[in-house]
Amino acid sequence: MTAVYQDAEGYTRTVRYTQDDIPADQAPAMQAVVAALVGLSEPWQASQVWARLGHVTALAPADEPFDPAEIEIEAVELTVEAVNALGGRRTFTATDYPELTLTTIPAVAFFKHFTNQ
Repeated sequence: MTAVYQDAEGYTRTVRYTQDDIPADQAPAMQAVVAALVGLSEPWQASQVWARLGHVTALAPADEPFDPAEIEIEAVELTVEAVNALGGRRTFTATDYPELTLTTIPAVAFFKHFTNQ
């Protein structure tokens, strides 16, 4: 896995990790990322995956059933470059595949762990 991110000073950092570098408490988040990729269930194999931290709008629990409130929450958005058996190449984005937007606390913590944010 390679984390590419901007540090606090605005510099782009690239850090490579192996499976052994992933702490045990981050394993469930990694499984969520893998599940999102496998969930595409198309004849494509991921060749590269980019993850970026962003914000999405979600409905907050409302006191009144007819008064939903929208809030912004942190989310990890995946972009997947994939190839198929015929050599075709395709990019899957969170815009087209909402399951590539991970809003769980462990997924965001996983991203922050590897980007030191």
